[in-house]
Amino acid sequence: MPGQSDRQRERLEVEEDRLFRALCTLRTPEEARAFMLDVCSTREIEDLSQRLQVATLLRGGSSYVAVSESTGASSTTVSRVSKCLNGPAGGYRLVLSRLDGPRAED
Repeated sequence: MPGQSDRQRERLEVEEDRLFRALCTLRTPEEARAFMLDVCSTREIEDLSQRLQVATLLRGGSSYVAVSESTGASSTTVSRVSKCLNGPAGGYRLVLSRLDGPRAED
């Protein structure tokens, strides 16, 4: 982030890693819900849930317009999720294949 010192960036990277490890310790949806309610606002959880719904619909072949209309997501959000869904990180693809089963192109 602009304006951060190298030390601040290093500390943030350490804390981000700790957050990701914390997520890996959660064993049930109830544990995940409790943690997310503690670390995110209700609005942030709604936004994350909406993005997962957008990714699910896009993966299923729905058009951007149909996804936006059915989820209420902005065209910018749909476009961003699509970029991530098809991007190199593969997080959405991984999670969706675990939730919904793999697809031929996964």
